Amino acid sequence: MEIVVTRQSIHGLPASDYAAALRDRLPAHEITLAETPDAEATALSRARVATGSGRRAATHLDAATELELLACVYAGTNHLDLSAFETAGVAVTNAAGVHGPNVAEYVVCALISMARDFRRATRQQDRREWASYQCRELFDSTVCVVGLGAIGTAVAERLEPFGVERVGVRHTPEKGGPLERVYGYDDLHEAVAGADHLVCACPLTDETAGLIDRKLFATLPSHASLVNVARGPVVETDALVDAVRWNRIGGAFLDVTDPEPLPPDHPLWRFEDVRITPHNAGHSPAYYERTADILAENVARLADESSLQNRVV
Repeated sequence: MEIVVTRQSIHGLPASDYAAALRDRLPAHEITLAETPDAEATALSRARVATGSGRRAATHLDAATELELLACVYAGTNHLDLSAFETAGVAVTNAAGVHGPNVAEYVVCALISMARDFRRATRQQDRREWASYQCRELFDSTVCVVGLGAIGTAVAERLEPFGVERVGVRHTPEKGGPLERVYGYDDLHEAVAGADHLVCACPLTDETAGLIDRKLFATLPSHASLVNVARGPVVETDALVDAVRWNRIGGAFLDVTDPEPLPPDHPLWRFEDVRITPHNAGHSPAYYERTADILAENVARLADESSLQNRVV
């Protein structure tokens, strides 16, 4: 079976690393690394499996007559016209699960950083200033995690040793999770009413767009902090700006923003209580190893016609 790796670079990791990881796992299959547009088009016209962002496979979909599977290397597939792949009879899988360890570490770091005010410590060190200051503990606080997929579940699991009360929000609360309480989205306000920290780890959908709005900030305790590792539009930016400006929130740690990239003159850059990273929580040196594991498993499932892991189409 020929598997084509399309041109891509994720968090600075070259596609050649991904191809190497696939060759290690699938020695009996032909792994083609497309390095030019022409090579990509030619390989897509004959390969049974393509893997990458999916954008280039979509461009050549009409000519990809042998294509059976697109293995997207992203956890989300909002950037793709999935109906086009469905019409073409091409299955699509995503990389859900690969971000669990790294993004969960980011969230724990963000919560501790805000509680211990490491930003102030760094600035004092830059000034060579020795001066004590007050800070908080993560221990005995309440953390509300919105979204209990692979990332949200990993966050909840890693918070357990810190002695916090973990509250979750998910579409199907009856599924539970590694938390003390789980609510449905209809009860979001009840879930956050007693939270000291709010972590957004949900996918961006019609339902979650603008989920964290002015009404929600009014319910959230004013000392509470926000960590967003979901998607920028999950939080209403204007509402967040006002919440920070008028001390209606204790602080925010944002790996995603709306708009993104955040313009240099945006007010969020200027707030002392807002930390911003450039959509970097998902970076991991093990990224391609994990995506290769998913694809190797699905190649085996293609062979015996069993259901595919992480299938979205």
